[in-house]
Amino acid sequence: MASGIATQQFVPIERVRDGVVVLKNGELRAVLITSSLNLSLKSEDEQQAILLQFQNLLNSLDFPIQFFIQSRRLNIKPYMDLLQQRSGEVKEDLLKIQIHEYMGFITKFTEETNIMTKHFFIVIPYLPAQTQNQNQANKFLSFGLANSSTGGEQGSFDAARIQLEQRVATVMQGLNRFGLRSQKLGTEEVVELFYKLFNPGEQDREAPKVNNN
Repeated sequence: MASGIATQQFVPIERVRDGVVVLKNGELRAVLITSSLNLSLKSEDEQQAILLQFQNLLNSLDFPIQFFIQSRRLNIKPYMDLLQQRSGEVKEDLLKIQIHEYMGFITKFTEETNIMTKHFFIVIPYLPAQTQNQNQANKFLSFGLANSSTGGEQGSFDAARIQLEQRVATVMQGLNRFGLRSQKLGTEEVVELFYKLFNPGEQDREAPKVNNN
């Protein structure tokens, strides 16, 4: 019987380092999470202004970006845990009963209704100059591995990351011009995102939130 092939072999990610996704072919990726706009609630003039700013953003970029929308079934577990905690703190019996009845209503409602939440992401790529030369590609494949801690490789990664961060700043500024807030995902958030993409049944942890500040 043939031995099974590890799932990791099908994942193109070498590792996540300093919030940057390092692919096995040496390319880098940054991931932004963004807020959303409901154009239907805007006036016609506002809609045209937003679309024009979005068009200007796309035309100003000299690199590709990827838009990704993730739909998830609403996870009510954190909310139910909070209600359960409050129920234990309440002294009045009537209020306890009301909380438990409310919890039962919420549980039944979410079981009968498929409530979804959406998160919006933008993936920003960077192709280090070295990866354009196949003879030098292996240097970037070893980012972050135990045997790749030399100063030259660290310097190469830092230089590439700076270029990627400049692209990230450009996109974030463009989004801000038409009212979209955005935030670059950190290492733990990127790991969580990809983990849930490959393990859609895991809903214990919440998706990263956009910083409203």
